[in-house]
Amino acid sequence: MSRFYAPGENIKGNLIHIDGQEARHILNVMRLGSGDKVVVFDGTGKEYAGFIKEVKSKSLIVEIIKVKSPKKEILPAITLAQAIPKKQKMDYIVEKATELGVSEIIPVISERTIVKVDEIKLDKRSRRWQKIAEEAAKQCGRSDIPKIKKADKFYNVISSVNDYDLSLIAHLAEERIPLKESLIGFRNGKIIVFIGPEGDFTPEEILMAKETPSKFISLGSRVLKSDTAGLYVLSILNYELSN
Repeated sequence: MSRFYAPGENIKGNLIHIDGQEARHILNVMRLGSGDKVVVFDGTGKEYAGFIKEVKSKSLIVEIIKVKSPKKEILPAITLAQAIPKKQKMDYIVEKATELGVSEIIPVISERTIVKVDEIKLDKRSRRWQKIAEEAAKQCGRSDIPKIKKADKFYNVISSVNDYDLSLIAHLAEERIPLKESLIGFRNGKIIVFIGPEGDFTPEEILMAKETPSKFISLGSRVLKSDTAGLYVLSILNYELSN
């Protein structure tokens, strides 16, 4: 059965109002119409099974038959603090991190971040990344959507690690521990994972991080690219913490 997204404010009583790009996709791409059955999720964990009751030129209404809250995954809430890579690599990271179950993504501007964009362009990119997360959640069957936070400077993000139960920083220096070792004694809670830019974090940024309860982790003997490292960590965390 086809699956689509509608924000909570579009769900009123037993009716779901869908317009904009999602409505165009349903009507023009999927070629669905009145009477067709659909599943709609609101990004908070709820799913609604129903049928298309009414079709207008640029919108439609779904009547809800059944509401269900899928069983929540027993996994920690993971925030990926990812240094923004060049070109369109962040699009790929957001898509795959969503598939891997990340709860939140913070695009990080570090000293060695190559991409230089102004506030207006960052806001536009943040909206784009949020839309990519919505589409990825829809495709992979997630009932929630990760939050893409506004891009922020490294020193602002590192100062917030006390809000988490575990803070991990992937780093290329010698003073590191294996990722698996960093999880000893940890089973559940909030995790934040810092992934640096090409060229790694600067010595000054590492000094800032050392003033926090963060753990510096190794990702093995190979040097992973920035757009690979975060996805690697998420995969390992899924494996280690889901058993």
